[in-house]
This record gives sequence, structure tokens and C-alpha cells, in this order.
Amino acid sequence: MMAMSLIDTVRTRSALPTPALRRAIREAAGVSQGQIARELGVHRMTVCRWEAGTSTPTGDHLHAYAAMLTALSEATRGGAR
Repeated sequence: MMAMSLIDTVRTRSALPTPALRRAIREAAGVSQGQIARELGVHRMTVCRWEAGTSTPTGDHLHAYAAMLTALSEATRGGAR
């Protein structure tokens, strides 16, 4: 089980958009850093750092943030991929 979790983490990290694109996705969806932070249970400055590229989410935050960005991106494009 541990190996699969590691593989999932590596895949998720690889699929995470660049910091600039993270911000663009959030802004296109009309969502604030504070809203993202509340949903993920982190401080707004944490989201700011993720978008600036000075830090990267890890563990459960990585998976939740990546899923949120995917959902926001799909929602702003009308669900099209």
C-alpha cells in the first residue's frame, strides 16, 4: 500500500500546474486565496507561497490542492477538457 501512495504522490506532484498557472486558474474561477485556504485547512499565506512557487504543497494538501485546481479549471471551461 505504501508504494502506491508514493506513486500517487509523485504523479500528483508532476501533474500540478506551474505556480503562475495555479494563480491563473484560481483567478479565472473568481476564487480568493482565502477561500482556497479555508477549503484546504491552511493559512492564506500558504496558498500565496504555493502560487509564488516559494513552497509546494505536500501530503494530503498536495492531493487536495491538485484536485481543487483541476475542478476549478474544468468549471471555468464548462467541464470541457
